[in-house]
Amino acid sequence: MEIAMGFLPMLIRKVGGLLVGEYKLQKGVKGEIMFLQPELESMQAALEEIATAPPDQLDKQDKIWASEVRELCYDIEDSIDTFVVRCTGGALSGPDGMRGFIHRSLDLLTRLRIRRQVAADIRDIKRRVVEAGERRERYRIDVARPAAVDPRLLAHYKEATELVGIDEARDEVISILMEGDDQHGKIVSIVGFGGLGKTTLANAVYEKLKENFDCWAFVSVSQTPHMRKIFKGLLYELGKNVNDETLDERQLIDQVRKFLQTKRYFVVVDDIWDISVWKRIRCALPDNDVGYTIITTTRIIDVAEQAGGVHKLKPLSLNNSRKLFFRRIFGNKNKDNNEEIEICPDDELAEVSDRILKKCAGVPLAIITMASLLACKARNKLEWYEVYNSIGTGMENNMDVENMRKILSLSYYDLPCHLRSCLLYLSMFPEDFEIDKDRLIRMWIAEGFIQCEKQGKNLFELGEIYFNELINRSMIQPTQISFTGLAKSCRIHDMVLDLICSLSCEQNFVTVLNDMDSTSSSNMIRRLSLQNGNKSHIMSQATRSLLQCARSVVIFPSDIPQVPAVDRCRVLRVLDLEDCNLSQTNSLKYLENLYHLRYLGLSGTSISQLPDEIGNLQFLQTLAIDCNNISSLPSSVVQLRNLMFLEIDEITRLPNGIGNLTCLEQLSRL
Repeated sequence: MEIAMGFLPMLIRKVGGLLVGEYKLQKGVKGEIMFLQPELESMQAALEEIATAPPDQLDKQDKIWASEVRELCYDIEDSIDTFVVRCTGGALSGPDGMRGFIHRSLDLLTRLRIRRQVAADIRDIKRRVVEAGERRERYRIDVARPAAVDPRLLAHYKEATELVGIDEARDEVISILMEGDDQHGKIVSIVGFGGLGKTTLANAVYEKLKENFDCWAFVSVSQTPHMRKIFKGLLYELGKNVNDETLDERQLIDQVRKFLQTKRYFVVVDDIWDISVWKRIRCALPDNDVGYTIITTTRIIDVAEQAGGVHKLKPLSLNNSRKLFFRRIFGNKNKDNNEEIEICPDDELAEVSDRILKKCAGVPLAIITMASLLACKARNKLEWYEVYNSIGTGMENNMDVENMRKILSLSYYDLPCHLRSCLLYLSMFPEDFEIDKDRLIRMWIAEGFIQCEKQGKNLFELGEIYFNELINRSMIQPTQISFTGLAKSCRIHDMVLDLICSLSCEQNFVTVLNDMDSTSSSNMIRRLSLQNGNKSHIMSQATRSLLQCARSVVIFPSDIPQVPAVDRCRVLRVLDLEDCNLSQTNSLKYLENLYHLRYLGLSGTSISQLPDEIGNLQFLQTLAIDCNNISSLPSSVVQLRNLMFLEIDEITRLPNGIGNLTCLEQLSRL
């Protein structure tokens, strides 16, 4: 659903662009387009309204309609782009003389045929739009739905004996609260990844310290805070009940301030998503002469920094991870010496246990979820490996896994739509893969996820803002850091990868094919990620006619003898074959037909030359051919007028006229 929302504004502009006279469309077709524009705008408004509801409370008919809209949007954009490419001339100019006359005559006939084809496509799309809307209304049934229970609520009621490593983390926060000479007040903002245990830690500190204060309160904010309810709850927990239902937010703030002005207080404000909400709550918590302590928790680094006293919560150590994992499965203590279990009691299960813990990466929520799942299984190596291999697939009906995904998905659904598309695109990359920032941003640009609406920012700079915002929201983890302090690459936590792979499959956003698994929810592949595809059945799946509407194809290093039928991808925007060995193939000949291509990644592919037909790719923005044996670029490269990023080796000679590439922003010689 959000994928459609993400590029609907751009699609509306593209549809409007067809009305420009140079395309010489038939009058009837212009009428169909004039129908489509407001229809798409209405779709956008409806999708925005649907997006405000929690996913598990959405009406099924709305979900079906949103899915139809998503596929319609893809098809509309593909039809428009194909029409524009053919009308503006996707290929190199033809010869002169009589051959040129014949060429131009055939071209004119071709363009007339193209206009008739786009007219048929637009009429078909209009019919599908109308049918989707009518079907949604025809089967709409209003059913009252029970309110969903927030699975994070359990964190407030965990017994201390159930928690592992909490004493160390709790004492560290208490030490921070006690240090320094500021006797008036102290704020600590606990920030970290979803499921890391921020609420659990804040609650442990709260229970340990609260009796040392005159009054105390623990309030939860959440993504959709009811401010009057929060302030009334705050007053109630502080020991002052408010029965007057007529008090507005400002009056409640005044009551809280007045009550706390002369008291030494301790307040925990849990689960803040928006800095503006924190500022309103902070207005109610006065700086007084008696002293106070405030703890906040958030997943968003910017919120923590503005609240003050940032404390980044660390994942559990390997020893503590093992303790938590084995305690849930085998019980609290080792029967022989009554000590915590740190080594798997069953030697047969030791290796698979370590592999599962590696996936959990010290996140308590993930460890408890996996341990709860295995506690119900036989103590059998094959069954445990089956669970390990099915992480990300086949576990959707398990309640513990469902609760974990609900908690993690809160961060996903808090993202604006354009960032959701960018995050889902990371499911193109394999587990534990270090993703280069520049490579990723250029792919986003090629896919159209980054749209400049304000002057002064180029697409790459905007992409860097998107990248940093995903780090800020704890959705991706920065890895290599430059001397300026900025991340040069990132990784994605296995459990977040599991979540976005599940969402990608559900929305037919990315299809992953590998030796372990194949994920596809549709009979049409929109984006293909071929991972570790050494087996022939993987290749046969990838080469079906399903690829004809693929927008991205990314193949990771393997023993693949040839690229799978990419010439069938008539609307391909991204083709990345980095580090795949293409030295024994003649697989680059097909490039001349990929007129829509924006990104071509051939770094480290052992090629020695590019075909002259590379000049046909009039929309190409990124060409990465470094780490190869290419001595010179073909002269046709100077015809790539939309090229923004060119990566070549130091030995590679540039052709005359390279200065004509006025869109070129970065030329890297590695």
